Amino acid sequence: MSKPAAEEPLHYDDALLRRILTNAKTIAMVGASPDWVRPSNFAMKYLQRKGYRVIPVNPGHAGKDILGETTYACLRDIPDKFDMVDVFRTSDAAGAIADEAIEVAANKGAQVLWMQLGVRDDAAAERAAAAGVTVVMNRCPKIEYGRLFGELGWSGVNTGIISSKRRKPGP
Repeated sequence: MSKPAAEEPLHYDDALLRRILTNAKTIAMVGASPDWVRPSNFAMKYLQRKGYRVIPVNPGHAGKDILGETTYACLRDIPDKFDMVDVFRTSDAAGAIADEAIEVAANKGAQVLWMQLGVRDDAAAERAAAAGVTVVMNRCPKIEYGRLFGELGWSGVNTGIISSKRRKPGP
């Protein structure tokens, strides 16, 4: 028996992810949090340190500052252009965010809809793709940046330097 489409694993070519992360300069992060222990705050700070401008979108904090940027209630309210929409909300909320991203794509320049780890909406992805928006789901740009641009190696991750396996005794 085959899996339903929504359960099929997602695969994205490294070249596509690298191109997105290289070309995007400004990211609208929907669900950004001012709370420093929240994953969205950590990801926002990391991406800012890599040279991205990250514009926080969170209706509960609209008008307030998050990591040096003014927070907006929705994508439509952002006065500046942005290249990518990063969805830090649940899969249930992703459809409405995708529809708003499609709506503002032409005026704001957003050509990428990126849904964070655990966030997936295949119908929304199909609508966005049909509108010419590149979609990535169930991935984190912070993690993908580190993986694709060699930042995981310095800490020994995926290099064999750090391992949970016991070393075999040497000669």
